[in-house]
Amino acid sequence: MRPYALAALLVPLPFVAHALDVPPVQYPTLPARAADAAGFVPQGWTLEASVEGDLDQDGRADLVLVLRQQDPRNVIEHDGLGPSPYDSNPRILAVAWSRPSGYVLAAQDHRLIPRPESPVMSDPLEDGGVSIQRGTLKVALFSFSSAGSWSMGTTGFTFRWQDGAFVLIGYDQNSTMRNSGQTESVSVNFSTRKVKRAEGSIEDDRERVHWEPLRGRQRWTLESVGDGWSFDPLGGAG
Repeated sequence: MRPYALAALLVPLPFVAHALDVPPVQYPTLPARAADAAGFVPQGWTLEASVEGDLDQDGRADLVLVLRQQDPRNVIEHDGLGPSPYDSNPRILAVAWSRPSGYVLAAQDHRLIPRPESPVMSDPLEDGGVSIQRGTLKVALFSFSSAGSWSMGTTGFTFRWQDGAFVLIGYDQNSTMRNSGQTESVSVNFSTRKVKRAEGSIEDDRERVHWEPLRGRQRWTLESVGDGWSFDPLGGAG
């Protein structure tokens, strides 16, 4: 199971022994150009979500696509906890620029949105999702375990197109312990290079807040972040 929270800050999701032995996947290279969102969908995949918005500040509405594989071999029967059959089909996150003649592929990534691997874990997009806000690409991953952990929360990433890449400019992770009501969060602003940590409880509005400088100088991009649940902006990628 992937570690979910930052070491020594947030409560980590414990190891869940019921992770399945999922089949390997060969990810396709998406078409370089297409007339519309459907034109980027490879055979054996489906368009799960599509969002429009201007990401490169040229006044045109670009596309953000979430594609999901539809391979029956990834729908697994099992005799453990959680739903059976269990859909472990992975996703591809893609961005396409709007051009007068159609759309041009700008980026594709299959690691940021984790592949479902454990039937007791929520789907990462179950209560999260992909959006465009104020010219930035936002990805929110939800985590909830029906067995093995009291922790639930959301991990959010904010990317801005600059210097030829989708650069990570914001990271926000929060968790709540369902048994105690304890809340913890970390927010990293890569532009101001500041880190905000907060602890509290769902029983009141008071929070203990601590600010510190972001010490690392690494430039993270959509391609280098990797698995969104394992990523640790204060220590590296998982």
